[in-house]
Amino acid sequence: MVVSVLEEMRIKDLGVIDDAIVELSTGFTAVTGETGAGKTMVVTSLGLLLGGRADAALVRAGAATAVVEGRISLPPGAPAAHRAEEAGAELDEGALLISRTVSAEGRSRAYVGGRSVPAGLLTELADELVAVHGQTDQQGLLRPARQREALDRYAGEAVAVPLAGYREAYRRLRDVSAELSELTTLARERIQEADLLRFGLEEIAAAEPRPGEDGELTAEAARLGHAEALASAAAVAHGALAGDPADPAGVDAGVLVGGAHRALEAVRGHDAELAELADRLAEVHILLTDVAGELASYADGLDADPLRLAAVEERRATLAHLIRKYGGGPEETAAGDGCSALLVWAEGSAARLAELEGDDERIEELTAERDALRSELSVLAQTLSDARAEAAKRFGEAVTDELTQLAMAHARIEVALRHTEAALPAEGIEVGGRTVAYGPHGVDEVELLLAPHPGATARPIAKGASGGELSRVMLAIEVVFAGSAPVPTYLFDEVDAGVGGKAAVEIGRRLAKLADSAQVVVVTHLPQVAAFADRHLVVEKTNDGSVTRSGVQSVHGEGRVRELSRMLAGQEDSALARAHAEELLATAARLGRRR
Repeated sequence: MVVSVLEEMRIKDLGVIDDAIVELSTGFTAVTGETGAGKTMVVTSLGLLLGGRADAALVRAGAATAVVEGRISLPPGAPAAHRAEEAGAELDEGALLISRTVSAEGRSRAYVGGRSVPAGLLTELADELVAVHGQTDQQGLLRPARQREALDRYAGEAVAVPLAGYREAYRRLRDVSAELSELTTLARERIQEADLLRFGLEEIAAAEPRPGEDGELTAEAARLGHAEALASAAAVAHGALAGDPADPAGVDAGVLVGGAHRALEAVRGHDAELAELADRLAEVHILLTDVAGELASYADGLDADPLRLAAVEERRATLAHLIRKYGGGPEETAAGDGCSALLVWAEGSAARLAELEGDDERIEELTAERDALRSELSVLAQTLSDARAEAAKRFGEAVTDELTQLAMAHARIEVALRHTEAALPAEGIEVGGRTVAYGPHGVDEVELLLAPHPGATARPIAKGASGGELSRVMLAIEVVFAGSAPVPTYLFDEVDAGVGGKAAVEIGRRLAKLADSAQVVVVTHLPQVAAFADRHLVVEKTNDGSVTRSGVQSVHGEGRVRELSRMLAGQEDSALARAHAEELLATAARLGRRR
């Protein structure tokens, strides 16, 4: 038995309903009462909790708001619980608290697990929690996508196995097609990028830059541009250190230091401190001699060659142009590392160019892989369609058998599997000799069709049946799907409209059967249906002369017999009606249902 999903609902200031509490238990709950009262109590309030349209007319005259609160128990790992937690809701001991307020001005607010949420979230949760079948409100299985999902669950492993293989192949095909599309769609941009990289690499290869070369050229240009001034300064410094051969009487630093060293050297034996100073003067003399020699060599080697200067400047201009286009930023350029950054760019660009030039080969590989996957997908799609077709035949026969017992003896249910021609050959796969559109669930479009009587054309169930017939059709479908459908709670609003007698008993039996695997709530006016319920709720109206109020109570034992008597004959104390009510309860018990 499924854990109770709608354990408790609080309805406050909703129309004429004031502070009523409806407890909906696991199993089969029948809601009865005066015409319209049960529907207002359960269907309208549930509709609000499930994201239905808010209407200011629901607010009682003189009240500021209408409030509906529900406590929904969810099994561990339920999709609805996961979605609610994503929205920031918190579960209370495994239960989800939902509330909806409607103001007298028509504004509404929704709360899930203590968090304010858009009303649209309630609609999302409703798809996982409750299937509503009513005279004017049918949900769940009227949606083609839900019909396909339900058929797949009904088929079991026969569909689940090929569907898993199909989805894996579909995922791989989607990934391959996306990569191939990127390569082909951006082919022009990639060709342009390759051309730019190739041109840049050719420019750099022609220049043959060396790491740090731009810094070396900058230093050389500065030296060549000031060659005369450098030579003159070196000559003057050399003369000051080593003397001028043209002036024998001139005094130079080397001679003076040499004289000072000789003076100290003569008396160094008399004082250690003076001897240390003499050694230091000897070192100075040697250093002066070395510097003077290097200055002479520098002056002799300095060449104020204008041709060389022009060549250096030209080389600098060439490298500066390349560095601005491909090299580093201002910091590298200022530090003389522009050529090094230029070579780093060339290395990375060469790798990128090799990748781009390999696109043609990659496109060929991906094209071949895509074609192979499309062929594989065609085979899997055909297998999947065959399995669905077999399950659809069994399902149609099973639902038709159920309808025979629900006062629709001549109705026939069919499951149509249709394929849509692909707009372009490249957008489809070949199945059964046709190129058809495909998606993550295969190529089949599943639709439930109803032929209400012999000779009638089968039409979609939403169009082929009246309101009362549609509820019975949905009941038959839900009974056949029982155990495979993911929705844990079903609400049937007057599913028994337009029937009576034996058909009503059969409806009660099937609702009870559905309750073996799900929670079932039925708003009914037929005692034959209510007798099969595990729990019986009665909505009652009271009038104090100015305000009509509605309340709800659970009846059992004698109270339940009285309610069934009222439904049968309009007289709770009629002996004949009571006998008939007791007989209905006994029949339900004999058919295996608990009172």
